[in-house]
Amino acid sequence: MATVLIRQLDEEVVRRLEQRASMNKRSLESELRHILELAAEDDFAVKRQEFRQLSRRMREKTSGRTHTPSHLLVREDRDRDHGAI
Repeated sequence: MATVLIRQLDEEVVRRLEQRASMNKRSLESELRHILELAAEDDFAVKRQEFRQLSRRMREKTSGRTHTPSHLLVREDRDRDHGAI
């Protein structure tokens, strides 16, 4: 196991972390370990994979349809009055 030292933490931050640990019935060390483990699990690879799956489903749903090129949609929107006085 590795050891990590964090210097110069604001005392108010430490106080709030201690409160959080107490509410979760953990020691401060255990609560910090838990927070770090959760942060490490927030992996971009997982999010990237979820995005790819969503993209694939969207492509399947819209396959065979004709789509207006985005630059034409942007031009149309810019040319609109948008209710200007």
